[in-house]
Amino acid sequence: MTATEAAPNGAALHVGRSLKRKEDPRLITGRARYVDDMTVPGLLHAAIVRSPEAHAMIVSIDSSAALAREDVELVLTGQDMTDLESPLPCAWVPPGTEIANAPHWALARGQVNHVGDPVAIVVGTDRYAVVDAAEEVLVEYESLPVIVDPRAALADGATLVHEDLGSNRVFEFSLGGGDVEAGLAEADVVVQREIVNHRTSGAPIEPRGVIADFRAGSLTIHSSTQVPHFVRLFLALQLGISEERIRAVAPEVGGGFGAKLQFYGEEVLLAYASRRLQRPIKWIETRSEHMQVAHHGRDQIATCRMGARQDGTITAFHVQITADLGAYLMLLTPVIPVLGAFVMGGCYAIPNVRTDITGVFTNKMSTDAIRGAGRPEATHMVEVMIDQLASELGMSPPAIRRKNFIPKESFPAEVATGVVYDSGDYHGSLDKLMGKLDVEAFKREQAELRGRGIYRGIGLSTYTEICGLAPSRIVGPSGLGLQTGLWESAMVRVHISGAVTVYSGASPHGQGLDTSFAQIVADRLGVDPEVVEVIHGDTGTGPQGLGTYGSRSLSVGGEAIARATAKVAEKAKAIVAHELEAAAQDIEVSGDRFSVRGSPDHGMSLAEVAGAAYIPENLPEGMEPGLEETTFYDPENFVFPFGAHAAIVDVDGETGKVAVARYIAVDDCGPAVNPMIIDGQIHGGITHAIGQALYERVHYDDDGQLVTGTFVDYSLPSAAEVPMFETDRTETPSPSNSLGVKGVGEAGTIGASAAVTNAVIDALRPLGVTFMNMPLTPMRVWEAIEEARGGVPA
Repeated sequence: MTATEAAPNGAALHVGRSLKRKEDPRLITGRARYVDDMTVPGLLHAAIVRSPEAHAMIVSIDSSAALAREDVELVLTGQDMTDLESPLPCAWVPPGTEIANAPHWALARGQVNHVGDPVAIVVGTDRYAVVDAAEEVLVEYESLPVIVDPRAALADGATLVHEDLGSNRVFEFSLGGGDVEAGLAEADVVVQREIVNHRTSGAPIEPRGVIADFRAGSLTIHSSTQVPHFVRLFLALQLGISEERIRAVAPEVGGGFGAKLQFYGEEVLLAYASRRLQRPIKWIETRSEHMQVAHHGRDQIATCRMGARQDGTITAFHVQITADLGAYLMLLTPVIPVLGAFVMGGCYAIPNVRTDITGVFTNKMSTDAIRGAGRPEATHMVEVMIDQLASELGMSPPAIRRKNFIPKESFPAEVATGVVYDSGDYHGSLDKLMGKLDVEAFKREQAELRGRGIYRGIGLSTYTEICGLAPSRIVGPSGLGLQTGLWESAMVRVHISGAVTVYSGASPHGQGLDTSFAQIVADRLGVDPEVVEVIHGDTGTGPQGLGTYGSRSLSVGGEAIARATAKVAEKAKAIVAHELEAAAQDIEVSGDRFSVRGSPDHGMSLAEVAGAAYIPENLPEGMEPGLEETTFYDPENFVFPFGAHAAIVDVDGETGKVAVARYIAVDDCGPAVNPMIIDGQIHGGITHAIGQALYERVHYDDDGQLVTGTFVDYSLPSAAEVPMFETDRTETPSPSNSLGVKGVGEAGTIGASAAVTNAVIDALRPLGVTFMNMPLTPMRVWEAIEEARGGVPA
């Protein structure tokens, strides 16, 4: 039975139904096509020589031994590539700020600034031989002092990452509204905490991979990227060739999480070397390389002050962030901490809010967008501080939230930062969450477990986020400073057979867009989603696009598809009306036909309409043949998903081990296109945040050496470490798009770390522990317990 046949009352209503993902069969049966699966005649392989030093001058590079090998075709150093048009780009800087930036070349020139900084590329005939050959490239370094602590990097006389800049301070930025100092002064209680959001890795299941094939004056590059159109643009700028001579393709990406929202030096290196050799070249990143040189996320230290009256009304919230940006500014590096500042007031009607940010260079890999990109950090600060304030005032966490929520009737709501939240019902999502919790049963279980040395706690997190990154008038050069617009494109083509092909500028990597996009189109054209093919991730097909990130795929890319499909449907209705001698306004999509309203049997299938369009013997006067339409959609505002999460954790008082016993999430991303896909995105997002809260941490020692370079040292949660998630939804449509949808890919990550952290603190309060920072590893929790008991210091 097809999806159309299974629809209620014969109506082809696919949106809102949990259809199985169309893309899954190829993904789970090993038939998907990743970069490493691909081969090209004459393919060569590349390996990168990387610095073992965190900070050093390059004295010399001797590649003679590698070049003497029969299986080596080329060795390049930074000095061999001085004809590149420009360094790697930083495309988005905070508005109104002066940025201190240093050139970031695809291969280091004269100096390395973090472990893994590339110094040479070796190209040869065998994948494993080039790795051996890379070890024969001898690099002499002169070590320089290393700085890894961002606050120490700001001190007078600190070691400088880039000596010629004269400082490690990259930028200073402030955003807010009201008067925070006056708001804090009028408060009865002011709570201050230092909240650390430590460095993490995207850690996708598939590391990066690139194949570059330059021939006959044109370049084809396959890259596991989230942004193929950006890759094409920046390669054109780097190599000095026109965009139309470059085709960038993102096949199956194998997970992105922001780590592949980047233009990396390896893409430049392979394109440059391929042009030099006129041969295709492949490079596949190892896991240890990914941990070293795929950009990291988070790494913010914040001093937070929150003031409130005795009745719980919050009067002000002030955050001072020191953001560790690493050694270089990559595509979005300096703007990531700024994104959180726009929603630093969270779900709350706080009249005075200000975020002050200082970006800092250190001898580490760069930070950039990792799932949530600034919003998880902001939510963690807000939600941990709310619980700290509730404890200080003797209020319950739900009560203080309800006291300060922006009321449902106030939307659209302009908050203190100047942002206009589109829609929300924060009381509704929290009420639904609390309805799933039996507080009395929790207290009984808590008391029983304490008798066995297990301390149970519960933590809440109510969040909103700014996503659907798009409005060009807001984020573009004259707004927030991004050097491009952020619209999205779609082309919908109906073939003469009635099959439909959708070309999207979005470029998914696990979001299920092949399915949800097909559902949107199917409803509007009266077909089964199975006959709708979605093409994406290839700059050689369809219109210009901007990729997938910032939970924009559905609210921007999906809306573009809906609008293009609406144009096709309008043309189809005009054809049907002409054929049936009816008025166009009386034609509707009913089941699998375009029919006259009230006469479902009097109509035409899409295939019949397409036949009339492509064999234009009887089209309405002045109508062009064919049945396809293109739309470029640029929304007027962001979208603001929200939700309420609760974590219940058990902490072993003797070992400090934390187990998540239960996790409940009520999220609101507007009307559901596919509820099952929403659940999958929420599951993944929560797991990502549980990983940061309890397990994951990218750690450098004082010499700038990466301690967590493999999954032996960088601990990821498995299915054994997470509970069965309990998910539910409220649906509050966004007025920003016709679908009413909001983003969901980052929601779980944004909401969950604070819920888990608050739960652990709640569990440990009887032991005298009232505050902790992530990661809440057994050692750190045990140390906190012992310090509270008067034992070893934490």
